[in-house]
Amino acid sequence: MRQRWRALTAGSAAGLVAGFVAELAGLVLPVDCAGCGAVRVALCGACRSALSGAEVGPVRPSPGPAGLPVVHGAAAYEGAVRAVVLAHKERGALPLAAALGTALAVAVRAGAGGGGGVGGEGEGGAGEVALVPVPSARHRIRARGHDPAHRIALAASARLRRAGVPARVAPVLRLRRAVADQAGLGAAERRENLAGALEARPGAGRVTAGAARIVIVDDLVTTGATLAEAARALRAAGIGPLAGAAVVAAAADAFVRGAGKIRSATRTEQQTCE
Repeated sequence: MRQRWRALTAGSAAGLVAGFVAELAGLVLPVDCAGCGAVRVALCGACRSALSGAEVGPVRPSPGPAGLPVVHGAAAYEGAVRAVVLAHKERGALPLAAALGTALAVAVRAGAGGGGGVGGEGEGGAGEVALVPVPSARHRIRARGHDPAHRIALAASARLRRAGVPARVAPVLRLRRAVADQAGLGAAERRENLAGALEARPGAGRVTAGAARIVIVDDLVTTGATLAEAARALRAAGIGPLAGAAVVAAAADAFVRGAGKIRSATRTEQQTCE
């Protein structure tokens, strides 16, 4: 069943081939750091550290859309972090998914206060976590050769399991209608563009059955419109308990700054998700 659901979000055969070729090229050809351009390394130590969740914390875009769940981010979307996210998302630098997945895993754990749970609508801290990636449009998957959020979610679930957190990916959302490109749209325009655009796939309840908490995941949050729509679609389908959302990066000014709200990730947290 899980294999079937992964296949549903994998894109066309051409997209899979393009993704494979890009990944192979990244392994055999000389590369420069995606974050800073340092030679002969896909991701240097400094840029990897920038993704490690040094300032992981809750994120709240302003103005936040109605229905936005509690969101945790691992890093500010600027400099090297921005460059790495875009290299993976738009330029097919697929080997970067591992580092991005580690960052996402740190954000998921931050939502649990560093423990095994993820805090939110659910109660308690034990049990399996289901990561629900925000879906990409099929034409985007074909153009990119991969589904960025799904790929990062797979890497994050693997990191979480290695850290002792039972986790799996549940790709249960899909687009039910076409949406305009979000680039250049303001917060209100994005909310209007995405209103009612997502829905749960038939049988989604069976796929998420057994999960103690469900976390929506994506590589980036800007206005929060996408995460709010994903949460609405899950709630409309009766899928839960929804524990919140986690992203790799968010704008620096979107992090909630207050007593204890934003903190440096402990070395233990970073190591357990590496």
